[in-house]
Amino acid sequence: MLSDLLKEAAVIYKSSLVILQLKSLLADKERSKLLRKLSEANQLNRFLKRQSQIKDDAIVKFRSELAVLELELQALVGLAEEIANFDVPSGSRKVNGKYIQSHLLSRLEAVHDKVMAQIKDIESLRPREITVHWVGMAENVQIMGSFDGWSHGEAMSREYSGDYARFSATLRLRPGSYEIKFLVDGEWKLSSEYPITGEGLTQNNKLVVQ
Repeated sequence: MLSDLLKEAAVIYKSSLVILQLKSLLADKERSKLLRKLSEANQLNRFLKRQSQIKDDAIVKFRSELAVLELELQALVGLAEEIANFDVPSGSRKVNGKYIQSHLLSRLEAVHDKVMAQIKDIESLRPREITVHWVGMAENVQIMGSFDGWSHGEAMSREYSGDYARFSATLRLRPGSYEIKFLVDGEWKLSSEYPITGEGLTQNNKLVVQ
């Protein structure tokens, strides 16, 4: 009788060990899966940042080239204007009812206006440095938002200590409207310094970059 009980206890003990091992394997498997997903997300984030930097560098280069072209066109417009103000030589050719000197001036002015419009458009694509603040009682504050797909956010630095600390972070963002929220010591919070959009759990602060 006693030996049967001991055998039954041994079977239960072994079964418990097997269950614990299975749970441990499942936990390790889930942990590995989460770590792999986190690694993939980090790789994607680094890739997107590199691509964004490449685009920003290309925009800056193109903006510089257009600025040089604009200066050249401005000089040509000045020369064409000077020529157009001279007495028109007899027998000068006309284009669409205008003497060729005046026609050249109007064409150069039109090209100059187009280049200036392109410079303005490119300027609107360049990222701006925006400083965001959060004020309150906290140890750690992180700004999260649609600017990076709510993925990693940006850690905020404490500017001074006291009952109410002031935290800040500088973001490089293109002009547009973004939704943001602050992760304060692990809790989601809004700031009264920025407009609020949405209702209930979907409420976020709104950040507009001009």
